[in-house]
Amino acid sequence: MSERYGSRARHYHARGETFSGHLRRAPETAKFLRRAAPAFFREMSKECAREITPAPYHPQPKSWPDHGMHATWLGHSTVLLKIDGFTILTDPVFSARIGLNFGPVTVGIKRLVEVAASVHDLPRIDLIVLSHAHMDHFDVPSLRHLENAHTQVVTAAHTSDLLRPRRYAQVHELRWRESAEAAGAAKVTAFEVAHWGARMRSDVYRGYNGYLIEVGNRRIVFGGDTAYTDSFRQIRSSKPVDLAIMPIGAYDPWIRVHCNPEQAWDMANHAGAECVLPVHHQTFALSREAKLEPIERLLDAAGPSPERICLQEIGQEFHA
Repeated sequence: MSERYGSRARHYHARGETFSGHLRRAPETAKFLRRAAPAFFREMSKECAREITPAPYHPQPKSWPDHGMHATWLGHSTVLLKIDGFTILTDPVFSARIGLNFGPVTVGIKRLVEVAASVHDLPRIDLIVLSHAHMDHFDVPSLRHLENAHTQVVTAAHTSDLLRPRRYAQVHELRWRESAEAAGAAKVTAFEVAHWGARMRSDVYRGYNGYLIEVGNRRIVFGGDTAYTDSFRQIRSSKPVDLAIMPIGAYDPWIRVHCNPEQAWDMANHAGAECVLPVHHQTFALSREAKLEPIERLLDAAGPSPERICLQEIGQEFHA
């Protein structure tokens, strides 16, 4: 069962927890910032002079028909899906920077490539799926722009305090093996991945999920962020997985929490996925591997079946 945040009393309780949580974490946050500040601001000064490269493709999702399965990679782990008219957005990040938000200013890592489509270029979103609270997946300014009384949200356990739940139709928090129904059209089931959920150093109680999304007879896996794990084998069944959205970057040197491309390919195969949509690369400089190394290695891993990799560049579209 999912946990719904809809009542007035529950909303104000969540808001109070958010404020007190910020107060509790303030000393730890300040200590962390003082320790990291010199190297961080040296890197920031370099990034300020760097321009963000335009996205190589610009999708037109408002023109997609209301039948079939359609997808576009907007950048990093943000994928727009439309399945028989039902729209889903994964880990939406539309900001030029990810990091700590101070009012309208974000202090953090700058995008390498622009988002392929703005929020205004998208159709109305029926469901937002959030894998965990890390800033490159759970971008608060983007989520503020997406607030809509029509839109439902599925998120990991103990992360809804970062949202404004009453500004969405419904917010479901899921733990592993829990499911939620969204708008009578989609079933979302959370499963265990190999990652962690803390947004800052002290909020280690936050959850982190992969998801199986079922809309009609379509089944989509969203791997979120994960190192190699056998959990994807549990998804395989007599019903095929049409698409696996798999992270393939930020593994050098973070292999203990981020899978490499070969491992991502193996996990998609464990789930029985027909097609793979690789994400979590080419957008932010989070690690040491070269920008195009992840996709090149994934193509090598695919061997004689490169056509199963449905998208390779930001902004490309996939239709099935």
